Amino acid sequence: MMDAFKEFFDIVGVFFVLYMIGYASFLFLAVTVGTSELYQMKRRNQLKNELLGEYYVPVTIVVPAYNEEVTIEANIRSLLALDYKLYEIVVVDDGSSDDTSKVVRDAFHMQQISRPIQRKIPCQAEEVIYESYEWKVPITLIRKKNGGKADALNMGINAAKYPYFICMDADSVLQYDSLEKIVRPVLEDSSVVAVGGVVRPCNGTEIYDGHVVSYRMPDQIVPCMQVLEYDRSFLAARILFDRFNSSIIISGAFGLFHKNTVVEAGGYDPGTIGEDMELVVKLHVYCRENGIPYRIRYATDAVCWTQAPEKLGDLCKQRRRWHIGLFQSMMRHRRIFLNPKYGLVGLISYLYFLVYELLSPYIEVFGILTIVLAFAVDLINVPFMILFFGIYVVYSAILSLTAFFARIYTVDLKLSFSDVLKAIGLCVVEVSCLRLVLAWVRATALIGYRRRKHAWGRIERKKIRFK
Repeated sequence: MMDAFKEFFDIVGVFFVLYMIGYASFLFLAVTVGTSELYQMKRRNQLKNELLGEYYVPVTIVVPAYNEEVTIEANIRSLLALDYKLYEIVVVDDGSSDDTSKVVRDAFHMQQISRPIQRKIPCQAEEVIYESYEWKVPITLIRKKNGGKADALNMGINAAKYPYFICMDADSVLQYDSLEKIVRPVLEDSSVVAVGGVVRPCNGTEIYDGHVVSYRMPDQIVPCMQVLEYDRSFLAARILFDRFNSSIIISGAFGLFHKNTVVEAGGYDPGTIGEDMELVVKLHVYCRENGIPYRIRYATDAVCWTQAPEKLGDLCKQRRRWHIGLFQSMMRHRRIFLNPKYGLVGLISYLYFLVYELLSPYIEVFGILTIVLAFAVDLINVPFMILFFGIYVVYSAILSLTAFFARIYTVDLKLSFSDVLKAIGLCVVEVSCLRLVLAWVRATALIGYRRRKHAWGRIERKKIRFK
């Protein structure tokens, strides 16, 4: 019996060594490529070697909102502060039970109008439409029957007047130059059908007229660790996959899309929670199956500031939702897995997200249970286990800090000495403790998810420090 246990633990040990080598190698390559890209971008900006001039792609900014009375006004004011000329704002109130619509109407002096909306993409019917032309750009407010975030986005696409649209969350604000920078890939290459922007937590950040006037690490531990996590995520995998046109996720908080291509592909899928990822994978599939030349890009300098959950419970709700969305998207498009027809999207991107995103929490929880079992039967080398875990934590922390400080330096933000110490200390906690907590949350996310798969998910909001 003990021999069988020993053989089992040997197999598990080899598997986890190979698993961690694969993840560590990918993370090292991704952070190296991402850091190099950021420094090249900073160098180009210093030399003024970039596309300049009066070139504007007409853009509709779609803001889906559900019970966002606390943040919606700051969101719209940030959009009005954008350093861009040719755009419109469309706010879609998805049947909120609070005063979201009233806040928008009162703050921006909106008037009710009668306007037919052609539904090129199916969505719930509108109840009332308001417009205002008193501001820099037109603002439209559509209140509709509740149908979920994807349904609200589809309504916004149907109402959009311009050939490109941006989807963003109501609890986010854009930096003054974000719109100009996210459209640059479209100006450089007409085959671009989607562009993802950078999302950064704004907790602790003060923004004036679209400019960051005060930046510091959040006071609370949970959002502070998310700052490090976001920078690692957006710096690493997304820049690397962008090199090979194989990105399969654009954050729902900030993304640019070609309207006609999205309409032809079927729009957002109301049957999924992860509508942002599902749409990007769908665009890959649609363009490849129809022989349409296309590119899906990532703009490393187009920044959207969003509220990171400040409570661990809210963070767990968010990550549970994200994992369900990941599962739904990957299952819906599983035919692309290792299918040469879909190029590197199926051969590399899908494989990475399958192993190191979708299955990783189950692998990590299984590893912890195996350690407990091995300890119970006295078949574990405790010093080696501690050494192995310590090497993993230090390695991950170093790469996370590399990504974080590279982002801080290349966008000319300044940190106080206390913030530097906070980042270094909490980085270790994030990779060693928070990761395990979220692994458990993600591992249990699919339990009973069908009963709540259309829910927006409520997270406590606070007013954004936008002036």
